[in-house]
Amino acid sequence: MTPMTIGRFVLALLLLTTLALQGQGQNVAGQGAPQAAGSPPPLNPLKIALLHWYVVNTTARFPVGSQPYGLAFDGANIWSANYGDGTVTKLHASDGIVLGTFKVGNQPVGLTFDGANIWVSNSFDNTVTKLRASDGTVLGTFSVGQTPWWMTFDGANIWVPGGSGIMKIRASDGKVMGTFTLGGLPIAAAFDGADVWVTNYGNGTVSKVRASDGTILGTFTVGFQPLGITFDGTNIWVGNRGDGTATELRASDGKVLGTFSLGGTGAYGVVFDGVYIWISGSPYLVQLRAIDGVRVGRFDQPSPTAGIAFDGANVWVGETAINSLSKM
Repeated sequence: MTPMTIGRFVLALLLLTTLALQGQGQNVAGQGAPQAAGSPPPLNPLKIALLHWYVVNTTARFPVGSQPYGLAFDGANIWSANYGDGTVTKLHASDGIVLGTFKVGNQPVGLTFDGANIWVSNSFDNTVTKLRASDGTVLGTFSVGQTPWWMTFDGANIWVPGGSGIMKIRASDGKVMGTFTLGGLPIAAAFDGADVWVTNYGNGTVSKVRASDGTILGTFTVGFQPLGITFDGTNIWVGNRGDGTATELRASDGKVLGTFSLGGTGAYGVVFDGVYIWISGSPYLVQLRAIDGVRVGRFDQPSPTAGIAFDGANVWVGETAINSLSKM
């Protein structure tokens, strides 16, 4: 079985298991006790200037295309990759108004923003599509020769994990700048300002790749089936789908600083809001305090959740079974 075929099999398995996760996760503490029932939501002092330092008790919900698996924020709008119908939806972040729906490739699953354009990974076509963020015009579609998943931008290049490695594409014109073998079914990437970190879903590791030349600086063991990944300014956070945990690694050297229970399985996407780490996956969102990994909140959703993004004030998540985005 080729890496491409294996990658497509894993992708299909992930999508099916996400849709199957309809039960609620157990409310089990990680390291440190979760927020007590009935207590007010934890504050985020970084949002005081936005008059939104709290977590609202209700969730706004906005319909998009079929099976929203990837989300990205462009500074003003939220973009959703709709796996089931080959489209991308653009919504105004302030009020959720749909500003456009744009046709891309087959089975789009990941999105990233390069400062001017939205990049979409089309998992079935083995391509990435570049859309102008201002109006959704397709600026190019580029072959990546692998099953592309959740990408990242390093300030000049788009990094596309998939197959058995990661591809570096120049954002200005889509030229391939290099392909670097990692193994272990690379699935999602994050940039820490100097290096690209990649979750290897198949072997329970994370690889650290120097962005300038693709040199592999280290491979570090995390939990079972690592998927989503984010950078909090100092450390790397990984959501481990197979064992319902999150792993925190020091970005400078990859040392594991902690492994934290999410109170259930199904970790998928990970995002940082300036104070807290948010993790999607099961029919709920988990909120961890970044400073120590204490679980301070869990928010039930009506559907399994996948892609996740932060818009500076609110956390958005894709609800794959009901074709909508929730904003909280």
